[in-house]
Amino acid sequence: MKVRIPNQGPSRGDMLKQVQKMQDDMANLQADLDAREYTATSGGGMISVTINGKHEITELKINPDAIDPEEPEMLEDLITVAVNEAISNAVKTSEEEMGALTGGLNIPGMGGLF
Repeated sequence: MKVRIPNQGPSRGDMLKQVQKMQDDMANLQADLDAREYTATSGGGMISVTINGKHEITELKINPDAIDPEEPEMLEDLITVAVNEAISNAVKTSEEEMGALTGGLNIPGMGGLF
C-alpha cells in the first residue's frame, strides 16, 4: 500500500515546469548576452575595441598617434590589451548574470553557457 504524504514538496510535473522555465530564461538571457556589445580601451584611449557577446570584434579604432612605424610592437600590445579586456568584461557579465539566474547551480553539460 502506497501512502502519499501531503505537502511533501513540488510534484514531478511542477519540477519539470520549473526546469523548463529555467531553460527558457537561460536561452533568452544567452541571446541577450550574445547581442550586447562590450567596449574596452588601452593606451589612454588610443585604442578602442568593441566586441559582441559571442566575442567577435565588431569595431576597432586606432588613434593615428598610436601608430609609430619604429615601434609596431607597442601598437600590437595596445590592441592585445584592449581585446583581452573587452573579452574579460563579456565573460564576467555572462558569468554574473547566468549565475544570478541559476542561483549558482553547476549544471552538467551546460558549461558552454556560462
